[in-house]
Amino acid sequence: MLKRRIFQKGKTKDLSLTEIGFGTAPLGNLYKAISDSAASSTLEAAWDLGVRYYDTAPLYGLGLSETRLNRFLRTKPRNEYVLSTKVGRLMEPCSEAERTGHGKWFDVPLRREVYDYSYDGVMKSIEFSYERLGVNKIDIAYVHDLCIFTHGSKQASDERIRQFFDDGGYKAMISLREQGVIEAIGGGINEWEVCENLAQKGDFDIFLLAGRYTLLEQDALDSFLPLCQKRGIKIVTGGPYNSGILASGAVEGAFYNYDPAPEKIMSKVRLIEQVCKAHNISLKAAALQFPLLHPTHLSVIPGAQTKTELEENIKVYSEVISNSLWSDLKSEGLLRSDAPVG
Repeated sequence: MLKRRIFQKGKTKDLSLTEIGFGTAPLGNLYKAISDSAASSTLEAAWDLGVRYYDTAPLYGLGLSETRLNRFLRTKPRNEYVLSTKVGRLMEPCSEAERTGHGKWFDVPLRREVYDYSYDGVMKSIEFSYERLGVNKIDIAYVHDLCIFTHGSKQASDERIRQFFDDGGYKAMISLREQGVIEAIGGGINEWEVCENLAQKGDFDIFLLAGRYTLLEQDALDSFLPLCQKRGIKIVTGGPYNSGILASGAVEGAFYNYDPAPEKIMSKVRLIEQVCKAHNISLKAAALQFPLLHPTHLSVIPGAQTKTELEENIKVYSEVISNSLWSDLKSEGLLRSDAPVG
């Protein structure tokens, strides 16, 4: 059974997240369509393997991920799992031509995303998520994608952050937490700098940070993670494989941050692989376990669309890694010297 880490910032109860969580974007038919039965089988496999933290969002499959979770979660004891979803986008009915995500989401509802970080937008988003999920409790709400990666520039990102605070989205999240509708609030973001900006402006419990504290990237140690330690803010790491290369290794066609990996990244990964090989540890195991060594971290969410992928993630999570691996990575200049490893 997977280890759990307790999150004590819940207003009416503590939250217990398994160290390996399940991110459900692939179940929203991300990059390829899968059947309802295949999605259900993958979810059941995750449960059987001990996963008890599930993360979703209205964006994932334009609602499909949440509705597929509905069928699965209604058969599970509500007190045995933690569930998170996101706010910031509303899904509006539209024509096929107007649908969001052509070439990214396949065989999904005819919906287009509308960014809405206002008070009413957040309240509507949570209400709609409750209906799609069919549960009586959502534990964590993350404000979704206030980052440069999503909005295209720092100016656009800053404007969305301003809207979130000035137009009442943040106030809505605080209200939902105070009422016990949500236990904890945070951000689901691709950039640690944006997370830090939010943490400085508001009272957040937890951040789902995608791909920014990994074997390849530790700049979050400069200021963001120390701030989280000081304030008791917790972290979930999404994308621990940096969208592929830390799982596949530096092979031809490897992906880094959703694009083909540049040679600089390929070269660094080759060096990390050499150190891992010398210790008889898989690169994938080192990548998956590394974020969990930082004291702010509760859970890591690797991607999986099949039972085989899930089983592989659990296998590498269970590999025993000695401190000597981390020491050698540091001595080779492949890991920051101040990264916690024990």
